[in-house]
Amino acid sequence: MLILILSIVILLALGGCACVYWTARGDAPRWARGVARTTEAASKVLLRANTASNDRNTGDNG
Repeated sequence: MLILILSIVILLALGGCACVYWTARGDAPRWARGVARTTEAASKVLLRANTASNDRNTGDNG
């Protein structure tokens, strides 16, 4: 079951990347531009969360 869920997540991520590429080329339909926008927004949110997590973990423990 876990393999199935991870496979779906990977396929969705790859599809999102393909839509971002397609949109960057300039000939994407409206739905692909929406998927690309959503993918880029999710990427920014995850990057910000990762940065915040790293900031908490690099505190001085001494």
